[in-house]
Amino acid sequence: MTSDTLAAKKEMEEKGCTCVLKKGADSCFSFDRGVKPLLGWIDEGRDLSDYGAADQVVGKAAALLYACLGIKDLYARVISEPAERALEENGITCSYGEKVPYIVNRTKDGLCPMEQAVLEVSDPKEAVSVLKDKLSSMKKAIRS
Repeated sequence: MTSDTLAAKKEMEEKGCTCVLKKGADSCFSFDRGVKPLLGWIDEGRDLSDYGAADQVVGKAAALLYACLGIKDLYARVISEPAERALEENGITCSYGEKVPYIVNRTKDGLCPMEQAVLEVSDPKEAVSVLKDKLSSMKKAIRS
């Protein structure tokens, strides 16, 4: 684990936030759940290349978004097996507290819809598009 990732992990634990990205004295963090903060940083065009990251839960969706953001090292409190493979395939080193076969949905009765949406996706940029479409369709379903 790099010093940036160690510092991000410490900040995440101290603040009780969901994720922290850190490079030297610069950091960004979020209390939002899921992939929302990562998609937000991508949409903002934030240059987070070579940052270390710490996240509470990392499924394959988050892993591909972290690859799109260009982070170099990640600590996950909980990581899924597909996420670990996606990080490795994208040259991101990772450490974790617990590895699980997959991330469960919020009602704990199936696979996380974000992880499900990208199970067959390997390109981080494609994952951004797939995940935005999935979030949009989920919002429409809630409104109807």
